[in-house]
Amino acid sequence: MGYVTTDDGAEIFFKDWGDHDAQPIVFHHGWPLSSDDWDAQLLYFLNEGYRVIATDRRGHGRSSQIDTGHDMDHYASDVNAVVEHLDLRNAVHVGHSTGGGQVARYVAKYGEPQGRVAKAVLVAAVPPLMLQTDDNPEGLPISVFDGFRDALAANRAQFFEDVASGPFYGFNREGVEVQQRVIDNWWRQGMAGSALAHYAGIKAFSETDQTEDLKAISVPVLVLQGDDDQVVPYQAAALKQAELLSNATLKIYEGYPHGMLTTHADVINPDILAFIRS
Repeated sequence: MGYVTTDDGAEIFFKDWGDHDAQPIVFHHGWPLSSDDWDAQLLYFLNEGYRVIATDRRGHGRSSQIDTGHDMDHYASDVNAVVEHLDLRNAVHVGHSTGGGQVARYVAKYGEPQGRVAKAVLVAAVPPLMLQTDDNPEGLPISVFDGFRDALAANRAQFFEDVASGPFYGFNREGVEVQQRVIDNWWRQGMAGSALAHYAGIKAFSETDQTEDLKAISVPVLVLQGDDDQVVPYQAAALKQAELLSNATLKIYEGYPHGMLTTHADVINPDILAFIRS
């Protein structure tokens, strides 16, 4: 574990486990969480012989609560700072939700031009654009994201409880077993971060058009999403990612929620492993 200080003074926390001669896999978490959300993946891939790295996004988890730079450009630049500090090569970058946007921007702007990336995995990721527009009718209306901002500003603790216990993991679906400790862990991670970073991050993950990022990526990309994702509509996300990427493998899981990396790690982890080894 360690920290990297960026050019604008943000301190970015990272975990770095495993043999440094092994192929690195870098994990990028969703909003408003931290690298702890990857526990099930870090342990699994470490045991499969990989070097595993995961960061806390600026303002999230143990990274500094800096008041600027809460946008995809800075998110990607921060990743690049960690990658260069560790001199990672032939890396696989795996991003969930907002972390998927972070991966797309990093790979397109830094990773591929520098020759440091072998493959990427987008899991329930936000690109190309979450916001509903005339050109993106499958997206969500701005009122949804304004509602997020209002709820966060009014009572962040309650808002995070509502998200984790409801749509994120699909615990609001009939017949789904509610896992209280999973909810508690999501809430714990969220509340460890900065309210300002979380508030500003809503704009970053919802209004950043990453169409050109996806078009610029040529390495193999695995695109995964559940068709019962209540947070990121898969019609506006995974399906369009597969169309825009030049070398994509698409897999849609029937009935899986947004947080399927936790609820269905026993299925998702082997699928990612098979893609990395292929």
